[in-house]
Amino acid sequence: MPAIMIIDDHAVLRDGLKTIFSMEDDFTVVAEAETAKEAMEKLTGITPDVIIMDINLPGENGVDLTKRIKEKYKGIKVLILTMHKHEEYFMAAIRNGADGYVLKDAPSEEVVTAVRTLMTGEAVIPSSMTRTLLTMHQQPEQEKADKELTEREKEVLDCLVKGLSNKEVAEELLISDKTVKIHVSNIFKKLGVKSRSQAVIHAIQHQLVSIPE
Repeated sequence: MPAIMIIDDHAVLRDGLKTIFSMEDDFTVVAEAETAKEAMEKLTGITPDVIIMDINLPGENGVDLTKRIKEKYKGIKVLILTMHKHEEYFMAAIRNGADGYVLKDAPSEEVVTAVRTLMTGEAVIPSSMTRTLLTMHQQPEQEKADKELTEREKEVLDCLVKGLSNKEVAEELLISDKTVKIHVSNIFKKLGVKSRSQAVIHAIQHQLVSIPE
């Protein structure tokens, strides 16, 4: 019987998931945790088949925790269950080893189906994000281009990842709006992308910037 661990800082959500899976004959919830620290401590004594985890956790976030878990416990499947619909969070989670990504507004049966899918060895990806994933995997590596970014372009890219508008970037870096537009255009060319969202995803995939909290 597949064993499940739930990591979320909201007791109501954890209780809800436990109730959902208690209604299934082929699953059992063996542990739960509120924080990354508590989760890692409990994993020393148990080995769940699947971990259902939020991104927003006290202290270490779920994206970084996913990487730690997958490095230490390669056989555990990790399903991210989050409210974040932004592409950058999705790509960061997948890059760090997450096996699936489901939004919290999904029906409960979709969460159960997602866990079943992971147990078959398949990945779970929201249909709204499938095109993004395929597009990014089809793009050639841009490591050489990445190295060509100037220090100012890297600063601008960091601002883009933070979700700042061109005007806000200009205010942040004390440069003109026109200069920001030039830097953004150069960044697109060097990274081989066509939009701000693609630039953000590329930056996170290739660890050019830190993931915003």
